[in-house]
Amino acid sequence: MKIKSIIIRYGVYGLLTGIILFLLVLGLGSGLSFGAQEMVGYSVILISLAFIYPGVKKFRDEKQGGHIGYRKATLVGLLIATFSGIGIAIADFIYLTLINPDFFTEYSSNLRTQGYKGEIPDYGSGFMAAIMFLTVMAAGIIVAVGTAILLRKKRPR
Repeated sequence: MKIKSIIIRYGVYGLLTGIILFLLVLGLGSGLSFGAQEMVGYSVILISLAFIYPGVKKFRDEKQGGHIGYRKATLVGLLIATFSGIGIAIADFIYLTLINPDFFTEYSSNLRTQGYKGEIPDYGSGFMAAIMFLTVMAAGIIVAVGTAILLRKKRPR
């Protein structure tokens, strides 16, 4: 199995998991408070990023002869995380555009009832999908670095 195929395989697992779980949670969790939806959303992000560890491990064991440096392990993890980020960004865009286009109005109304008096900008669904991608990548950096620390194994000299 080539390096690209390992990254693509585990990346697609993360991408599909992100899309399916994100849309499932948002579709079924409409009765949850915004705070609860946020916590469930972060859980979905971490679940979709869970494919980083087995992807880096498979890469290390099959392509690197059981050895991998910190930098390369982090890079492989980040490439896998990119797929998860794209999947969740796509799901977020679909949700905000097709499933619940009134989300921003509902969220703004909720903030106002909680006493927020500041300006609430109405960002478009494309901008919010980009923010979601960056959020996943921020978590992906942490998971990739942690995975690299756990799996790095230097070649004997």
